[in-house]
Amino acid sequence: MSKRDELIGKYADDLRQKCGMEPDMDLLRKVTIGCGPSIYNADSATVASSQPGELETVKNNFLIKKLGLSDGPELMEAIDSVVETYGRSERDKYRAVVYYMLTKHFGKESVYG
Repeated sequence: MSKRDELIGKYADDLRQKCGMEPDMDLLRKVTIGCGPSIYNADSATVASSQPGELETVKNNFLIKKLGLSDGPELMEAIDSVVETYGRSERDKYRAVVYYMLTKHFGKESVYG
């Protein structure tokens, strides 16, 4: 099993156990691949949800640039909702899991088609 496959398994477990949802494994794989090499770096593999600058980066680089959404208050509300679902006290919020949940939230699965 490749390192990426191991990480996808870990992300699927987080979605099931911490977020209470059954993942679409095909979409999860595509979102994970879309994260690129950042998933292998301990710092960039997670989202520091307590840092406003990090949440701005998620908004600008993922929601606006990748998913093609228009900037507005609903973007930060969605990020906040995903962080709440993942668990505010959860120390490691994996970037691929956060991006997966945001993709599902906005119904933008077609971006990964």
